[in-house]
Amino acid sequence: MDIATHPIMFYMFGLPIKDTVVMTWIMMGIIIITMLLIRKFKPGLLEILLEFISGLVRDVLYEDNLNPYLPLIGSLFIFILFANILSVVPALKSPTSDINTTLALALVVFFAVHCFGIRKKGLWGYIKTFSSPIYLFPLEIVGQLSRTLSLTIRLFGNIVSGDLIVAIVFSLIPVIAPIPLIALSLITGILQAYIFTILASLYIASAVEVNIEEAQIKEAKKLQRMTS
Repeated sequence: MDIATHPIMFYMFGLPIKDTVVMTWIMMGIIIITMLLIRKFKPGLLEILLEFISGLVRDVLYEDNLNPYLPLIGSLFIFILFANILSVVPALKSPTSDINTTLALALVVFFAVHCFGIRKKGLWGYIKTFSSPIYLFPLEIVGQLSRTLSLTIRLFGNIVSGDLIVAIVFSLIPVIAPIPLIALSLITGILQAYIFTILASLYIASAVEVNIEEAQIKEAKKLQRMTS
C-alpha cells in the first residue's frame, strides 16, 4: 500500500472522496461497534477509560468543573488513538498519515482553545491576555499559529514515519521481522494520542487560566455590589 499518496476513491455530490476519508469512515464504524460491545459486555471498561481521560485533564486543568472540557478532549484522544493504530490492520491506512487530517484536528484544538477562553473570561478579558503589554500582541498571534502548525506536523510526521518503516521492512523481510516493528508502531500511535491530548489540555488551560489578582478584584467588586 502506498503510504505517501492519497488517491481519490470516488466522487460524492461532485466532491472527490480520498482514501483518507474512507478510512476515517471505517475507523468511526470500528469505534462505534467497539464502544457498543464494551458497553454491553464490559461496561466497567468505559468507566476506566473515563477515569483515565479525566485524570489526564485534571492533572493539567486546575478547574473544579471538568465537564465542559471532557467531551472534546476525550473525543480527540479516542479518535486519534484509533486513527493512529488503524494501519496495523492489513489493507487499511491510518487517517492521520494524511496531513489534512492532522491539520483538521489541530484546527479543532485552535478554535476550541479560543472558545473556552472567551467563555471563561469574556471577549474583552480574553483579548487583554494577548495584549499585555500591547507590543507582545503580534508575537502572541505568531505563537498561536506556530503551535497549531506544530501539532499538525508532529502527529503527521510520527505516524507516517512509523508506517513507512513497517512497510519497508515488510517488503524486505515479510515474515517475522515486521512483528516487533508493528508493536513499536502501536506504542508510537498510543503515545502520540497521549501527547496530542496533553498538549490540547495545556493550551486550553492557558486560555482559561484566570489571574489570581484579577479574580480577587472581581470578587471584591461583586461583594461590594451585593452590600451596597
